Amino acid sequence: MTTFGPLFVPTPFRAAVADDAWLVAMLEVERALVNALSLAGVIPPHSAVAVAERCVPSLYDVAALSEAGRASGNPVEPLVRALREEVGGDDARYAHYGATSQDVLDSAAMIVARSTTGLLDVELAAAAAECARLAEEHRATPMAARTLLQQAVPTTFGLKAAGWLVALLDARARVARVELPAQLGGAAGTLAPLGADGPKVLALFAAELELAEPLLPWHTNRAPVAELAGALDAAAGVAAKIGLDVVLLAQTEVGEVSERDGGVSSTMPQKRNPVRATLARACARGVHAEASVLTGGDYELERAAGAWQAEWGALSSALALAGGAVAAIRECLEGLQVHSDRMRMNMTDGLLAERRVFAEREGVEADDDPTTYLGSADAFVERALERFGEST
Repeated sequence: MTTFGPLFVPTPFRAAVADDAWLVAMLEVERALVNALSLAGVIPPHSAVAVAERCVPSLYDVAALSEAGRASGNPVEPLVRALREEVGGDDARYAHYGATSQDVLDSAAMIVARSTTGLLDVELAAAAAECARLAEEHRATPMAARTLLQQAVPTTFGLKAAGWLVALLDARARVARVELPAQLGGAAGTLAPLGADGPKVLALFAAELELAEPLLPWHTNRAPVAELAGALDAAAGVAAKIGLDVVLLAQTEVGEVSERDGGVSSTMPQKRNPVRATLARACARGVHAEASVLTGGDYELERAAGAWQAEWGALSSALALAGGAVAAIRECLEGLQVHSDRMRMNMTDGLLAERRVFAEREGVEADDDPTTYLGSADAFVERALERFGEST
C-alpha cells in the first residue's frame, strides 16, 4: 500500500499495522514470555531480565528480518536468533524458551488487532454521532423512500440516518465482542518443555500481554481470527452501505444530498463527486476480499502449511482498510449537505404527482398531504436515538 495507502487509509491505521508495529508486538511477546516463565519459576529471574532488556525494537532491522525469514517461512526464527545474539551468554537460551514461531506471530497479531480495533472503535463512535445528529435534525424532513430504486412511499431523511446509526452501533458492538486470545502451545500444542507448568505459564503469559487466556492452544483452530475478520467485514460493510446511499442520493438527477468538500474532477471542474462515500465503498471491498482469506477454517493437523502464512498480510490489510472505510464515511457524514427542498421537489414530480403514495391504503382523501403519510417514522427515530444515548 505504499502508493495508494495514504489515499485509502488514514495515517494512524497505517502505522498500527506497519512492519514496525509488528516488530514491536513480536518483541512484546518475547518479553512477556520470559516474564511469565520467571514468575512460574521455570527460568531464573536474572535470565528473564537479561532477555527483556534486549527486547528493544531499535536493536533490530525489520526489513532484514523479513528477508532472512524467507529461509524459515516466517520472520520469528531470524528474530529469535538476533535476540539470542543480543542477550549472549547462558541467558540467551531462555529467549523464546518453550515457544514456537506461531506462538509469537499469533500473539503479536492479537496485539496489532487490539490497537487497530481501538482506533476503529473511535471512528465507529464518531460516525454514529454524526448519524445521530442527522437523525435528530431531519426527523421531520420528508423524502421519497425508494425500493428497487423506484420511488415508493414517503419517509424522512431522519429515519434513513437512524437506520445508518443503528447499523453502526451494531457493528461497533460486534467489534467490541471479539475476543483476542494469547497463543502459547510450543512445537505441537503441548508445551512439552514446560512440563506440568505449561498451563500456569500460559495464564501468566496472557496476563502479561493483557490478552484473553485461551482454554488451550489454537494453532489450527482459527475461530479467533475468523471472528475478528467477520467483525471487520461487517463494520466496513455498514460504511459501504451508507456510502452507496450517499452516492445514489447525490446523483445529479436526484441531488438530495452532497458532500461539502472536495470531489473535484481532473477534466470536469464543475463536478463535485461524493469522494468519501466512494472511498468507503472501495475500502470495504478490500476488507471483504481479505476476510475470505481469514475465514477459510481448513487448517491441517497441528500446523497449517500455507493457510496460516496467508493470514499475516490479509489481517494487516483488513484491519487497515476497515479503518479506512469507517473513517471515510465519518468524514462524509461530517460534511454531508442535505437538500430538503430537492427531496420535496422529487416527491412532487414523482410518487406524489400520481398520488401513488396512497395505493397501499384505502380511505385516504385525495387532498390529504402525502408528506404526512409517515406512520411510525418519528417513533423509530426516537428509538434509534435512545439506543445511541445508551451507548455513549
